[in-house]
Amino acid sequence: MARIIDVAKHAGVSVASVSRVLAGLPGVSDETRARVQAAAKALNYRPDLAARRLRSRRTDTIGLIVSDIRNPFFTEVSRAVEDMAYEHGQRVILCNADEDPEKEAFYLELMHNENVSGVILSPTLQLLSQFRAADYSFPVVLVDRCDRGTEADAVVLDNVDAAYRLTEHLIERGYRRIGFLYGAGSATGQQRNEGYSLAMARAGLAAQASALRPAVVDARDAALELLAGRQPPEALMASNGLLLLGIAEAVRELGVPCPERIAVAGFDDLPWVRLVEPGFTVIAQPTYDIGHAAIELLLQRIAQPSQAVRRVVLRGDLIVRGSTAQRVAPPV
Repeated sequence: MARIIDVAKHAGVSVASVSRVLAGLPGVSDETRARVQAAAKALNYRPDLAARRLRSRRTDTIGLIVSDIRNPFFTEVSRAVEDMAYEHGQRVILCNADEDPEKEAFYLELMHNENVSGVILSPTLQLLSQFRAADYSFPVVLVDRCDRGTEADAVVLDNVDAAYRLTEHLIERGYRRIGFLYGAGSATGQQRNEGYSLAMARAGLAAQASALRPAVVDARDAALELLAGRQPPEALMASNGLLLLGIAEAVRELGVPCPERIAVAGFDDLPWVRLVEPGFTVIAQPTYDIGHAAIELLLQRIAQPSQAVRRVVLRGDLIVRGSTAQRVAPPV
């Protein structure tokens, strides 16, 4: 393997000149730069990136810890982070905490040991309740989940507003018994339950919310139980795409016509929600924009550690489809 001294000998220049050229620094003539580049190409020279990072104490590595990689929301966010990291010459270490505080703590310790430049984190509810950015040896940007009082850079959806608007849409369409399934282990689920409950209360309606694990099977079982009750809901809402899929499975299993007997709505405009009949009404999250904004904030924090804390709040779009058509009361 060619060394930097071999490139210097081949080009007939000093090692210092080679270092400046390879680092893209000024102070060398165009002729010297061309000779060094030609020599490096002829010798198939590859810089020792590990040694360079050790000398500069910069790893050019970003950690991304998501709470549940099965959730398509985090798949899209991860794609945006990786795309922008690549553009900036950064590597990404992706970890799935699986909504488990122990795994989350393990991966945060791993990020410390890897000396990452910064971390984008979707925290568990337990961590978020005691989160302090100053506790970490690297900058942290929270994504998707952040409490109002948390002092940290964050990119989130306005969850209360989004759930309120989705619930309000169902109420305006004539639905009164509206059930809501939300994730028990996240601030996002709690904030969406807050928006749902607020809309129901303002309409003088009784809330019927169920906190669940963010798993398809749990949502399916909960929906089956609700639909088999003495007073089944007229509409069912889900706080994320996994729970919405569970509701869809329950409705299909029971053969309940939608929206004639049950309206369905939720979060995340996933491909399958457009393919089912009659198509599900959802709040579409700007998932790629969320990931893009998160890494943008992180790179700014890395470059300027003392800058003021920033929070980016994005708004979801209500996409209305046939699953929430105007309710027609059944004949008495």
